[in-house]
Amino acid sequence: MTQLQDLATVIRSKNAGPLTLSLDLMFPSEESYRIALRSSSLTPEAIGRLYDTAPEKISVTSYDAARAIKIAMPRKIVSGSPGDRDVYGAQQHVPLLGLEL
Repeated sequence: MTQLQDLATVIRSKNAGPLTLSLDLMFPSEESYRIALRSSSLTPEAIGRLYDTAPEKISVTSYDAARAIKIAMPRKIVSGSPGDRDVYGAQQHVPLLGLEL
């Protein structure tokens, strides 16, 4: 198996507003992109297990022209609320790094 971090050139997270987290994956080649698209590790169900979020609240969208995949899900805590340890959502991609595809 191959890890996502070995295929993708970009793995990042960021807020998409105060209530939504966006995970962006970008790939250097059509082959690496297609491997990721075929992987059962990038389904809403698999991402839901990884992030402890209901799959029906997760959106996985592919952009063929950019060889990119965007995953959107609700944040566990509203950005900037008391207890929020990542106001920008910029550290939430870490669980994806070692993901086996």
